[in-house]
Amino acid sequence: MINDPLPGTVPASLPAIDAKAAPTLKNAEAEVFYTEAIRELAATDIPFLVAGTYAVSAYTGVIRQTKDLDIFCKAGDFSRILAHFKQLGYAVEIEDDRWLGKVFKGTHFFDIIFASANGTMPVSDQWMEHARQTELLGSRVRIVGPTELIWSKCFIQDRGRHDGADIAHTILKAQDQIDWHRLLSYLEVHWEVLLMQILSFRWIYPSERDRIPTWLLDELLDRLAKQRQLPSPRMKICRGRLLSQTDYEIDVKEWGFAGVGGTGEFRDG
Repeated sequence: MINDPLPGTVPASLPAIDAKAAPTLKNAEAEVFYTEAIRELAATDIPFLVAGTYAVSAYTGVIRQTKDLDIFCKAGDFSRILAHFKQLGYAVEIEDDRWLGKVFKGTHFFDIIFASANGTMPVSDQWMEHARQTELLGSRVRIVGPTELIWSKCFIQDRGRHDGADIAHTILKAQDQIDWHRLLSYLEVHWEVLLMQILSFRWIYPSERDRIPTWLLDELLDRLAKQRQLPSPRMKICRGRLLSQTDYEIDVKEWGFAGVGGTGEFRDG
């Protein structure tokens, strides 16, 4: 543990960062709630990560209002955190047992998250090992590393919310802290999603294209070139529901495409 007067159980080996900025809150009562919640979490021995808008602001300096606080944890600690706050008298809710719970006090709440909504992003020990430490609302906490921050946002692309700007800004401002090999390993199965994000960054910031490692772009373009030499899959597939369950619902329910699992029609009958 780092030797300082702030509450919190954080390994001293984690790199410390000074947040470039912090999001604004709706009102002073929200700050009191989050300060209390972070202090309660930091007083436990349950490892957790601060993510979401707080992490984006910390790495990029972007300031925007946030309506909540995202706390990431491993799946095995999900119930422990919710039970801890329930015992303290907070209202808790399991919104979706596959990835999301909430802790409430009046109108204020924060999220407990152990995976992505599409199941592709389980929070693991690796996330804890590659986190950073920082001071947040009077406590010392782990904050998600920039590599994992990008991964956590790669699939948030639906009609109501798109986190592409958070990814582009994180690459722009924290490129030297991103482990591109680890990011590629996270997205190995969905490497085209990483290629999309990289091409978006190159298009948004043409003067900053050299922030993307040459080897990574070469690797992904080589995969694309090899893929183009192959025939299209026989089975009609739509992976769109990994991005949005609702936007691509018609593809699976009415147009004969297989989703992430299951089977669909064959293109050639």
